[in-house]
Amino acid sequence: MAYQPDRSQYPSRKPDGSLDIDLSSGKYLKLWQGPQHPGITGNMSVELTVCGDEVIEGKTHVGYLHRGFEKLMERRTFIQCFPIVCRICVPEPDFNEYCYAAAVEELAGLEVPERADWIRTLILEMGRINSYLMYLGGQAGALGQGVIGQWTTYVRDLMLDRFEELSGARIYHMFIMPGGVRDGLPDGFDQRMEETLREIESTLADVKDVMFTNAVFKKRTVGLGYIDPAIVDQYGVTGPTARAAGVAKDVRRDQPYLVYPQLDFEPVVGQDSDVFARADVRRRDLLMSVDLIRQILARMPRSGAVMAPLPNVLHWKIPFGETYIRGECSRGEYGYYLVTDGSGYPRRVNVRGPSYTHAMALLERLIVNCNISDVAALMVSLHTYPPEIER
Repeated sequence: MAYQPDRSQYPSRKPDGSLDIDLSSGKYLKLWQGPQHPGITGNMSVELTVCGDEVIEGKTHVGYLHRGFEKLMERRTFIQCFPIVCRICVPEPDFNEYCYAAAVEELAGLEVPERADWIRTLILEMGRINSYLMYLGGQAGALGQGVIGQWTTYVRDLMLDRFEELSGARIYHMFIMPGGVRDGLPDGFDQRMEETLREIESTLADVKDVMFTNAVFKKRTVGLGYIDPAIVDQYGVTGPTARAAGVAKDVRRDQPYLVYPQLDFEPVVGQDSDVFARADVRRRDLLMSVDLIRQILARMPRSGAVMAPLPNVLHWKIPFGETYIRGECSRGEYGYYLVTDGSGYPRRVNVRGPSYTHAMALLERLIVNCNISDVAALMVSLHTYPPEIER
């Protein structure tokens, strides 16, 4: 059961809903966590109002990072948007590539080759693993376990090697493009991927022993940041954050896309809905991605086209229409709303990233009554990336 504090000591609220805080009283203090702070999930900050060491109000502030991706895309041709979208989420750029490509394909009437769908699914699961490995290192590091981050960074680097084989790039891969993918799998890729997956499994076994069975980690995370399942839909909570609350939301199963209907998996679900539960759900989801990659490599076609025929992309005009494409990234539901007007430019682009709802309304609710020392762990547990907010 979530802790219910006595708020009688807190200041009253103004008509606009903000707290009526008299800093001159000496009872309250404002602190800024971020934007340059190891306990912040990127270039953002949280304005904390504290009474002693307890947070009574927190406000998320963004604007420290690159902005305006959506408007940039509305002033560029469809193919010029392709290298922009991956910047909206640096640790997991491939999902933006897929959502944008799928939206363009639907409006343009392109039929993606089957082999390309298998390779796209492979890439998305590889990106999911990369994102989760970064998260696990950050969650442990927020509570003083820096060695976990060193381990997960090492195996994440091995997965980046596999991305480099595919695309020639380690961060922004730009491999999924409208019409399909840029190429097939290189010779020997399956064997090298299997070696990487085994190394990831071995490392995660060590992470489980050192992090998840650690008495200090459990004492700091069990019961922290409880999310009532009743507010999951109200606050737009998705992905592992919702599944850790017992709400089995997973777009891969609920609104299947690519080749997920042909794969054998069930969403990973927890019950306790605290920081520990969210970390454990992501650890198990990461292992499920390892299994999905093995299924994909065992069943995908090895010959055939990987790209649909495209018109002259420098003069590509897409008929009037609108669509919303969604999928399940490592943080939850990710979506692209794209409107076209028959010209060579998108009329409107809107990106729905999970970080917007998780880092704004949800964090500001959960942070009340949190101890200052637990703010970083709570924030990391929501797994947010600021570019999705500043899009």
